[in-house]
Amino acid sequence: MAITLDGTNGSLFNANGSIGIGGANYGTSGQVLTSQGSGAAPVWATASGGKILQVMQTFKTDTYSQTSQTYTVITGLTATITPTSSTSKILVMAQIGCNSGVTQDSWVFAVGRGGSVVTASIGDAASSRPRGTAVVQQADGTTSTQNAQWTIPIMYLDSPATTSATTYSIMGRTANGNTLYINRTQSDRDTSNYDARWTSSITLMEIAA
Repeated sequence: MAITLDGTNGSLFNANGSIGIGGANYGTSGQVLTSQGSGAAPVWATASGGKILQVMQTFKTDTYSQTSQTYTVITGLTATITPTSSTSKILVMAQIGCNSGVTQDSWVFAVGRGGSVVTASIGDAASSRPRGTAVVQQADGTTSTQNAQWTIPIMYLDSPATTSATTYSIMGRTANGNTLYINRTQSDRDTSNYDARWTSSITLMEIAA
């Protein structure tokens, strides 16, 4: 069969440059050409699972602090993604730069979706213990770790089952109400050789099912 370029029957390319099969079948958005083996014509098909379809990231360089003992969205650690399929997974990855500035407390972090904690992302319930995806704890009762600085990683694979715009966030809380600092130390001094400022981020990846 001859290959033509004018969009007529038997063509490979349409006038707008799209690739077709048999001069009429140009597939739909997001599909790929898939081989059916020797002696069979290829077909358009949805990309197989495991592929990264899109990536969104928010990179936070400014500072933030809070004392809430209930989960609160950390300002600037949110990102929105619109899945292309309701079967897609969303891989949430984050790094949280934090400091406490006190000697005894726990600072607990969780993945949020739509402003609420994704309960499947946090630890099992046990009495009144705070539940989170990740935690920083200082409980030695001394000043030796008072200005310790951490970068905390989080990774969670979510199944939102939607094609609507979905906002994810990193949420934080304290156990005892002491201040949690993001991207800075408690003292935040120019005269110190250990006070620093650093960064946090949240990255979303849509993964084909």
